[in-house]
Amino acid sequence: MTALTQGRSILVTGGAGFIGSNFIRVLLDNFNDFKVINLDKLTYAGNLDSLREVEANKNYTFIQGDICDQGLVESVFLQHQPDTVIHFAAESHVDRSIDGPGEFIRTNINGTFALLEVARKHWLGLGQQAKQNFRFVHVSTDEVYGSLSDTGFFTEDTPYAPNSPYSASKASSDHLARVYFHTYGLPVLITNCSNNYGPYQFPEKLIPLMILNALDGKSLPVYGIGHNVRDWLYVEDHCRALLAVLEKGTPGEKYNIGGHNEKTNLSIVHTLCDILDDQQPRSDGKTYREQIKFVTDRPGHDLRYAIDAAKIKRELGWMPVETFETGIVKTVEWYLANQEWCRRVTDGSYRRERLGVGR
Repeated sequence: MTALTQGRSILVTGGAGFIGSNFIRVLLDNFNDFKVINLDKLTYAGNLDSLREVEANKNYTFIQGDICDQGLVESVFLQHQPDTVIHFAAESHVDRSIDGPGEFIRTNINGTFALLEVARKHWLGLGQQAKQNFRFVHVSTDEVYGSLSDTGFFTEDTPYAPNSPYSASKASSDHLARVYFHTYGLPVLITNCSNNYGPYQFPEKLIPLMILNALDGKSLPVYGIGHNVRDWLYVEDHCRALLAVLEKGTPGEKYNIGGHNEKTNLSIVHTLCDILDDQQPRSDGKTYREQIKFVTDRPGHDLRYAIDAAKIKRELGWMPVETFETGIVKTVEWYLANQEWCRRVTDGSYRRERLGVGR
């Protein structure tokens, strides 16, 4: 029996964030009998503007709350009786973790522990069939593996070697999730994905930051000489991969999710500039590339990430639909059409300034 039985009740943590909000829309678009409970603290990066189109859906419920609040999480489980947990909630920006690691430890480690513990107690009280159908999907990052040289790929067996407070906190949460399967039997699955991009991403991350800075005539800051390499994954492809993990994945296993799109940071910025030159040229006739400015590199900046996604293709039949060339054009077009969303979600506490200088 697959995990995606009819009428599931799915608790999504961090559902007002970038990936979480995209996942909720995909769920509700494809499964009209699923009940979706979105538990989100609404930090600076979580915003209900990203879910306006689903807020009236009778199968959607939003609860504002912190996963570190174990009493609140217990009440959510008691009231809504979820049979699935998709755990996105996390502090996720490396630069912010350098400036203030404490919140990353609290949310990513302590919060994951609180959620797992409540889920374990809930699961133990279920009937036999419900216990077999229950799933807890812990969504993580390829950054837990550390840095690659010019060759090689991260596999599910790559040893962890995190190099930032963010990646260390996510590595810790991965270990906790694994423990809850191996020690307690909770049906946990772990995913580690490459860099996501697409609609509704908070403007502190590379791609939306470059787009908005370019349009505002601001400099386009590139760390070091821009040679750091990342594998890029269109966010809706990631959502489809998570559905495949939920439906066909084996509890206790982990699955790497990558887009097969290795790009240097500088090449990403060049691509964005070229698309904007075509779709919204500067009034002075110059190219957006002239706004690029090289800045001091991030402390401990990993050189290269690259995902080997052979396992999820082989075992679950998932492959990305979007190429980088198609996905990045869709992304730029979305931001050009939704600049008001960008203004609304930036509440004034973040003004696209440089973060993570390590001082």
